[in-house]
Amino acid sequence: MKSYGLNELREMFLRFFETKEHLRLPSFSLIPQDDASLLLINSGMAPMKPYFKGDKEPPRHRICTCQKCIRTGDIENIGKTARHGTYFEMLGNFSFGKYFKKEMCAWAYEFSTEVLKLEKDRIHVTVFTDDDEAAEIWEKVGVAPDHITRLGEDDNFWVAGPTGPCGPCSEMYYDQGPEVGCGRPDCAPGCDCDRFLEYWNLVFTQFDRQEDGSMVPLAHGNIDTGMGLERVAGIMQGVVSNFDTDILRGLVGVGERLSGKTYGVDEKVDLSLRIMADHSRAITFMVGDGILPSNEGRGYILRRLLRRAVRHGRLIGIEGPFLKEFLDAIVEEMG
Repeated sequence: MKSYGLNELREMFLRFFETKEHLRLPSFSLIPQDDASLLLINSGMAPMKPYFKGDKEPPRHRICTCQKCIRTGDIENIGKTARHGTYFEMLGNFSFGKYFKKEMCAWAYEFSTEVLKLEKDRIHVTVFTDDDEAAEIWEKVGVAPDHITRLGEDDNFWVAGPTGPCGPCSEMYYDQGPEVGCGRPDCAPGCDCDRFLEYWNLVFTQFDRQEDGSMVPLAHGNIDTGMGLERVAGIMQGVVSNFDTDILRGLVGVGERLSGKTYGVDEKVDLSLRIMADHSRAITFMVGDGILPSNEGRGYILRRLLRRAVRHGRLIGIEGPFLKEFLDAIVEEMG
């Protein structure tokens, strides 16, 4: 399996879906447009809500994007786990009534096995408990029956928020091997350990959830997928932690250079280096989209990230202004 960088993988995904007649769009701003339910864009589908609901006509009924996202709901876990990040990129392809489960599952398997060249016997999928159709489709495209797991509504029913487009989903997992797992004999996709890494979520959007919890069927079935760019980069680069992927590891290196510390020696130092690497990307892209520090709303989120990044720099001995060094590295890699 060949190792690819984040920038290569982003282009490979978008180019693949262009061959499937998708319109490639640039990432939308992190500032939501006409969506009071969000402070910041937190998923690839969030900017697509008007198209899914039928409020606006999409520029084309097949679209692919790589969307920049911010999530801070579990900020205290940043740097402590392999996969949490405040800033991340979500690769996605979307259909507004043009194709549904059959095509999506086939293309997801094709991209995974023929473009990325993932080992077929390491690919597992989950489906919603009573979604027999999805399970049958996965078998037909090549997934072994014992690699198809059925999970309930908490795991395999996707919603963007308390209201809005939603539906059953099917997740793709890559088995990273028992050496990174929990060791339990019943370890399987959905386990909290790192063995089975979810890398792609395929959402079969069929309903519009109302404020009273009722599900109103949409005019036609839609497709909304999300593949974590950093996660698939980890798979392709043979590393377990997002912080060991090429761009994030490079930012950890900036912190090493500024502090004189070495990554991998002291866990407290490592935590600070990871937090600075993560937060610096979030800060750079938020300011790039016109967000400035303030005492409320998204400006307060930015202010909090700035303060946390600076604090962790101070904890490992970095004095004076230093975040510009991270910004320069981010512009060099992602500009």
